[in-house]
Amino acid sequence: MDEIRDAAQLRDHMGPVSRLAEGKVLTRLDGHARAFIALSPFLVVATADEQGFPDASPRGDAPGFVQVLDDATLLVPDRRGNNRADSFGNLLAAPGIGLIFLVPGLTETLRVNGTARITTDSALLAPLAAQGKVPATGLVVTVREAFFHCGKAVMRARLWDPAAQVPRESFPSLGRVLAEQTGAIGVAEAERLMEESYRTRLY
Repeated sequence: MDEIRDAAQLRDHMGPVSRLAEGKVLTRLDGHARAFIALSPFLVVATADEQGFPDASPRGDAPGFVQVLDDATLLVPDRRGNNRADSFGNLLAAPGIGLIFLVPGLTETLRVNGTARITTDSALLAPLAAQGKVPATGLVVTVREAFFHCGKAVMRARLWDPAAQVPRESFPSLGRVLAEQTGAIGVAEAERLMEESYRTRLY
C-alpha cells in the first residue's frame, strides 16, 4: 500500500504552499478575526490526551457567545451537556487546543490554535451568562495562531443550502439510537428523556 511516512514526502506529494496561505497565519486576533467570532454561534473544539488520542466537541449558543478578552485571549463558556468533560480531561493532560468557528451563511471558517486552561472564576464567567445562568466552567484560550480557511469544504458540503437539508425522518432520533446502542432503557423512555433534556436543560 502506498503511504506517506515523513514530512519531506508529504510536502513533495502536496506541492508548494501558496504565498497567501503561508502568510495568512497571525499570532494575534485582528479586527477581522474579532468580527468573525462576534458573528459565530458555533465552533468545534479539538483536543488530545497525553498519548495523542484526539477528541472533537461542538460548542454553540447565540452569536458572539465566545468572548474576546484581548488580542491573544478567548473565553469559551461551557453550557450544560452530558458531563463527560472529554475536552477538559484532555486539557488537564495536554493543554493544546484547536478551534474552528463557523458562521451560518458564510463559507469561510476561522481557525484558532493555542493552549487552554479551565476556569471556574465566577467573576470572569458572569458576563457570559445566558438565560439568567452563569456558566460554572469555561476555557481560557491563549491564541498562538489565527487564520481564515477558504470556503471550499463548506461549498462542497452545501452546508448552508436549504435544498441540501436532510429530512428529520430520514435518520432515527438520538433517543432511539442511544437506546439501541446501550440497551440500558427502552426507546420510548430514552426519547422522553432526550426531549426533556432539550426542552429544560439547554442552560
